[in-house]
Amino acid sequence: MKARVLLLVFILNAFTVSCQKNPVANTSADQPERLIVMTAFDAEMEALRAQAQIEDRQVINGRTFFVGKLAGKDVVLVQSGESMVNAAMTTQAALDHFPASGIVFSGIAGGVNPGLNIGDVVAPAQWGQYQEQLFARQTEEGWQAGQGEFGNFGMMFPQPVSVTRQGGKADAEETRFWFPVSEVMLEVARESASGASLEKCTPDRVCLEHDPKVVLGGNGVSGPTFVDNAEYRLWVWQTFQADALDMESAAVAHVAYTNAVPFIAFRSLSDLAGGGPGENEIGTFFELAAGNSAAVVMAFLEKWEP
Repeated sequence: MKARVLLLVFILNAFTVSCQKNPVANTSADQPERLIVMTAFDAEMEALRAQAQIEDRQVINGRTFFVGKLAGKDVVLVQSGESMVNAAMTTQAALDHFPASGIVFSGIAGGVNPGLNIGDVVAPAQWGQYQEQLFARQTEEGWQAGQGEFGNFGMMFPQPVSVTRQGGKADAEETRFWFPVSEVMLEVARESASGASLEKCTPDRVCLEHDPKVVLGGNGVSGPTFVDNAEYRLWVWQTFQADALDMESAAVAHVAYTNAVPFIAFRSLSDLAGGGPGENEIGTFFELAAGNSAAVVMAFLEKWEP
């Protein structure tokens, strides 16, 4: 009997310790709903954290989630890491651990639309995973590939992705290319964009020749590669009519769609994806672009009511 009691005490203690090691294993019903505000890397995050009131820090899967307020709104700030897989993993982890009223992404991007310039901020109405592709077999008659919605870049033929959705039939997959942002969030962005003050000069006084602007609506695309190629950039514009390309937003849009959570992404152009006259401009303008995106996000948050 004594041995059984000791064994029971040991099991209970082990269970208690395991729970203490993972204090955020489940969302708590008494937590307020929060906006998940995401960025990909340091400079993007610092532009927002500098304006936040941080109340708590929680580490999940090696990522620090900063719980607090931004522009008076309840938020969780998190840096996803660069690229599609990191962005998707971090988004799902955030939704699994915090009650979320929506997701806002802030960051930099490569410019695709020839009518836009470095420093401009875009908030597309939909995002596509444009580098989900079929690499076609070459034959004497040309590329051997199935029919698709979009034209190819050499052997590369863009493909849609399959997706399930919360509330849908179990394991019922739909196929789609474009993932829409929240219409309500986009409308608030339209109402608030004029309140954002955008910079045209870096801290080192390297200045743009134009005044940056905010462009709302249209298309954005994301993939796992950094693009610095003028020919490919032109193809992306002609094929998708995308204003910008990046390495995270469409992945976050996919996860948000699956979980039926409102989403919007703000992206400021740090370079022209290979379309500039000299070497890539990202090294000069990434901080300016990160700051401009954060400024538009702050203006959005001032107006946003969950």
